[in-house]
Order: sequence, then C-alpha cells, then structure tokens
Amino acid sequence: MTSTTANTGPAGNPLVRIARALWRGVDVLRRILHLVLLLAIFGLLIAVMNGASPILPATTALQIRPVGYLVEQFEGDPFEQARLELFGGDSPPQTVVQDVVDALAFARDDRRVKLVHLELSGLAGGGLSKLQRIADAMADFRASGKRIVASADFMSQAGYYLAAHADEAYLHPEGIVMLQGFGSFRTYYKDAIDKLRIDWNVFRVGTHKTFVEPYTRMDMSDEAREDLTHLTNQLWSMYVADVREARGLGEQALVDFTDGLVESVTATGGDIAAAAFDAGLVDGLRTRRQVRDALIEAVGSDSEFPDAPVTTAMYDYLAQMRLLHPVDLRERNVAVVVASGDITFGSPSPGTIGADSTSELLRRALNDESVAAVVLRIDSPGGSTFASDVIGNEVLALQAAGKPVVASMGSVAASGGYWIASSADAIYARPSTITGSIGIFGMFQTFQRSFEALGINVDGVGSTVWTGEFRPDREMSEQAKALFQLIVNDGYDDFVARVARYRDMDEDAVDAIGQGRVWTGADALANGLVDELGDLDDAVDAAASLAGLDEGDYGVRTIRRELSPTEQLLLDLMSVGRSAGLTFGEPVAPTRLEQMAATLEGALDPLFRFDDPKGIYSHCLCDIR
Repeated sequence: MTSTTANTGPAGNPLVRIARALWRGVDVLRRILHLVLLLAIFGLLIAVMNGASPILPATTALQIRPVGYLVEQFEGDPFEQARLELFGGDSPPQTVVQDVVDALAFARDDRRVKLVHLELSGLAGGGLSKLQRIADAMADFRASGKRIVASADFMSQAGYYLAAHADEAYLHPEGIVMLQGFGSFRTYYKDAIDKLRIDWNVFRVGTHKTFVEPYTRMDMSDEAREDLTHLTNQLWSMYVADVREARGLGEQALVDFTDGLVESVTATGGDIAAAAFDAGLVDGLRTRRQVRDALIEAVGSDSEFPDAPVTTAMYDYLAQMRLLHPVDLRERNVAVVVASGDITFGSPSPGTIGADSTSELLRRALNDESVAAVVLRIDSPGGSTFASDVIGNEVLALQAAGKPVVASMGSVAASGGYWIASSADAIYARPSTITGSIGIFGMFQTFQRSFEALGINVDGVGSTVWTGEFRPDREMSEQAKALFQLIVNDGYDDFVARVARYRDMDEDAVDAIGQGRVWTGADALANGLVDELGDLDDAVDAAASLAGLDEGDYGVRTIRRELSPTEQLLLDLMSVGRSAGLTFGEPVAPTRLEQMAATLEGALDPLFRFDDPKGIYSHCLCDIR
C-alpha cells in the first residue's frame, strides 16, 4: 500500500506561501511605481524642453506692475530669487529696470499688444535716473502709436513720475498722490555711543566726507547740509521739469500743488484725489472696476473671466519673448557687467559688489574671445577701498588686452563706485546720477570703558609696542591713531592720483572737486568727472565704437552669475509641477516682531558689511529719496 506524506516543510507552510505571494505583489507594485515615476520624470523633462510660455491672445493689454524699489539687479541668491518668483515668499519687493525696458521694447513691435496698462500702486520708489530710463522706454513705445494707460490706488512720487509719462493717468477716487520732493535724513548715534562708553575712533580725509558723521555728532554738519541741499534741489528741479513737460502743466502747477497741499485739499473738503485732479495731475478719478471696463473696451474681455480685460502679465510676456528672441550673439559682442550695491570682499549674492565675484565676471569677459568691449554698469555708493582697487585692476586688465571699457552710471556711482569707474575709456552718467565723493575714511571702535563699567579689565604683556594694539577691548594709543591716519591719508592720495591719471587732470584740480563732495551727473560733466550724459544704450554704442564695431554688426550680452545646471533643472521641474497644480509650501507672512527685526538689521547692515582688511573705506551716504 502506497502512502502519501504531507508536506510540512517551510515551503509548504500556508503562511509562508501567503507571505511570498504578498511579497511578489509588493515587488510588482514597486516596479510599476518605479516605472510611473520614471515616466513622470521623462514627461516633466519633455515638458521642460518643449515648454514654451503660454501662447498670447491675438489681442491683449500688457500689464506692467512694478513693485517695491527699482533696482539694477535683484538682491540675493539667484536660485532663491527665482524660486520666490515662482512660489512667492518673503523677499524684498523689487523691480529690475531692464525688465520693464525690455517688456516695453518687445511690446512696441508686437501686433498682439494693443496697449500697456501700467499699474503703479505697488511702486515704492527708485532713483530718478531709473525712472527717467523707464520714461524713455515709454516714449519709444508710444511713438509706435500705441497707448499707455496708467492707474493706481495710491501713487508714490516715483509712481506719479511714470504715470505722468503715460497717455492717460487715473487715480482711485479714494486714492492719494503724495509728492514730497527729495531729501536725505540720517540717524545720529553720538550720544548713545557716549552713554555706552564706546570710543568710536574716526579717521578721514575730505572736508565733505560725511559718512562718519552719524557716529561723531548729533546733527548734520554745514558741509553735509551744503552738499545735500545742492543735490536735492537739483534733483527736484529735474523731476518737476520732466513731469511738467510730460503732462503739459503750467510753470508752477506742480510746485503750487506740493507747497499748497493743505489749501488745495481744504478746498475739496479733504479729498486729496479730487485736489490732484483739479490741479491737472491726473486725467480722471476711476475705481478699479472702471479701469477694468475701459481696458475691456480697448482689448476685449477675458474668455474665462468676462468681467476682466484680456491682459498678459509682464513676467509671463518676458518669458515668452526672451524664449522666442534669444540674445543675438555674434562673432564680436559688447558685454555688460552689472556692479550694484555696496563694495565688499568675497563673493556675496547679487545686489552687493564682491571683489571676487565681480572680478570673476570681468575675467569671463576678458577670456571670452567673442567679447570685443565691456560696459560696466555701476549703481553703488562705494565701500571697501581694497575691494574697489581689486575690481579696478580687472578693468585695467581688460584694457591691456585691447578690450575697451565704458562705465555707465546708474542712480549712484560715488566713492568706491567712482573708483572702479575712473579708469574706464569713457564714463557716461545721467544728469540725475549722484557721483564723485572722492574721499576716504576709517573707523575703529574700542570698548574698554564699556567693560570698565561692567567691572571688566584687560591686562597683559607684549614683545613690541604694537602687540595687542588693535584689540577692541583696549584703548587706541596715540601712535596707533597716527598710523591709522597716515594710511587713510595715503588712501586719499591714491584715489586723487588715480582720478588725475585716468581723467587726464591735475591732482590739485581733482583735490578741489574731491574732499568727499558729491555731484550730480550734470555737475560731473562740467567738472570733468564724466565724459558724456547718456544711459546704458549710449554706453553700449560708445563701447562698440571704441572697439571698431560697425552698427548692427555686434551683439550685446549680459555677463552674470548663472544658475548651475542642477539649479536650473530643479527650477524647471518645479515650474512644470506648479503648472500641473503641485504646491511646494505656502509663504508665511512675517510677524510684526520679525518686521521690526528686519528694519533694525537693515539699519545696522552697512556696519557689518565693513570688511576691508586695512579698515579703509570710500563710501557715500548719498541715499536721496
């Protein structure tokens, strides 16, 4: 008789068979998920590679909404800035002037764009030269026969300047136009420094080098008052003249409105918007709804939102147009390098000029065989003299290689900003540019009296008279002060000699217009500090001419810190994901305490940026708003 033995080994165990079946199912699912993930990644990559910006409607209004302050380049890390542009976040609101200029230039010849809607409620301010550059671009756009309609709930002084250069300017009936003129106000710390028993040792050359005054006195010196009064009056006269011409106002209309604001508003029963209309500053008072209705009448209504006009946002428009019209590079090109912000060491993020980072950009231009000339676009109040000299040497290296360099000044190119411009083959400035401030200073703080009040003392020995001399917890000796002043004097002599050499001037003549004095571009042309009055385009043309390039036979490229391939891929994937409805976290609004901390940090930031190895600076407190 044959008997059958039951399979009682591990393989025959029902639990094992179930576990194996489950594992096979999980493994199949894992492979399917891997495949789906790979397909998704490939889909995203294909979308990125083929993903042009959305197609514009056949008829649209280009909507330009400048926010915050006008700048030459965004401040901060480029990747972080790009990420914030995609998803929002707590970054300083800024608008790059070149973006507005490019958008207007593209739209001028674009048949789809019937008009531009300039919404100015979010524009906080910007240097007059930046406003003038945008106004020039607006005039070019209007020359094509197309209209610019400006509107705002509230108009800052900068916002009104642009509104005045539009075909039509409308203010909300409950809105405000606030024209305050130009001014410069500083916070003075001397009494607080004395109460804290800090010895704030200051060394300077230049009777008008007023950067150090907030730490040495409690009010403005006569020299500072003279300089700033001269500057603010000139800038305000330029502003008034520009607006008067653009709006066709009477000789005194703008001044009368500003100086007699209380009387004008009293006459309208407290309605400041009506007062602005009565003075001819705007063409009408319209609500947001009324502005939308007027735009619908001009370009039609949106298919998805019938109560809104067909509009295209500026950055969406730029993304498409820059994709369709890439930079026209030729065998020979003019390179533009932007130097914006305080001048420091290292490689800080854009918005600050780093000795290493800016020099690296200039060396890229030097080593690029296609670059025939360079325009150095400067918007800086200065900073470290050592870092300025490092950058200046790279300018000289370009010139030695046969590549002319033209300096183009933005709103400010003073102190260290003028240092790096001084050796250029030609210097261009706007009449409203603030420049000059040829002067040097140094500061060294010691806290031994503060420590003494806390019951702390420092003692020790050294092998020479200099041992422990520059400790912040010990009083600065007379010989240390003498040495510091000698170094500052030498720095000023170097600055004067540099300007005299490259501007072909006598050193006494440079000293006479130096001493830390600040000038407008119009003044600087008269006293020899600049060669021509003009803007970036004029500087590019001059650089091409100096390089022997024929008109239309060269390209223009901006050399900037580029995103790495990995950063760009991440942004592209995130952008496609966002278009597909994915979210990557919502920005959190800062608390009031965080806002106060940010304000304090901004006030103290210039002190923490001082990193010159010799402690010598050429910086200008010339922020005029």
